[in-house]
Amino acid sequence: MTCALTATAVEARPLRIMSLDQCGDQYAMALSPDATLALSPRADDPDSWMKAEGAQHRRVRPTLEAAIAFEPDVVVRYWGGEQRLLAALERRGVRVLTIDDATTMQGVQDNVVRVAEGLGQPERGAALITSMQAKLEKAAPLAGTPASSALYLTPGGFTAGSGTLVDAILKVAGFLNLATSPGYAPVSVERMALSPPRRFVLGFFDLFRSDWRGPGRHPVVRQAAEGRVAARLPAAALTCPAWFVADAALMVSAGR
Repeated sequence: MTCALTATAVEARPLRIMSLDQCGDQYAMALSPDATLALSPRADDPDSWMKAEGAQHRRVRPTLEAAIAFEPDVVVRYWGGEQRLLAALERRGVRVLTIDDATTMQGVQDNVVRVAEGLGQPERGAALITSMQAKLEKAAPLAGTPASSALYLTPGGFTAGSGTLVDAILKVAGFLNLATSPGYAPVSVERMALSPPRRFVLGFFDLFRSDWRGPGRHPVVRQAAEGRVAARLPAAALTCPAWFVADAALMVSAGR
């Protein structure tokens, strides 16, 4: 009888989930809010999409010592955790769910499905995708609407071209991306001064300490962007390939 009760108690305990970085935090909180969570130290930072929820959970450093003390069943990560830590966790039988670096809306949805299934929460994953799709449909321009052009810019003076999630956000919202190079690349201050784009989409400018002296904050750039900003995307919407990129698309579409 004692053995049976013990086994039942073990089976009934909530899933223990440890996140190794801020992106993993968002997935863990959204998909398994009822689990016992150990989040990363950045779970309640200003650039965390669910920072209010993050402040309510335990936060631990992504180390083997912390993992041994917490005894997770599952670990969720995007970039966090060195290979030795991941290997040690797997040797101990801990499942490691890695969020892929998605560059398309479909890639984001694939992330949600895979992590939700890995956490035993396929229904919650499906609900997130349904909400995401509704927002993407709302962000899309009406048929026949002429596309406007825009340049994405960060305080550090970087833009995002093809093969990036930012590019996917701009396209969903009905904008032609003026970045001509694939991936992330610096933008010339002189170019923006001499030939400013019709519209700017600014990202990460809400982090006031981010690249305070960067080219994107140069007075010349600020003047070029005056009256031309389609959207100011918060860092929280851009730091993780997750369902809330649809919210970013809605923000951009509002300035079309």
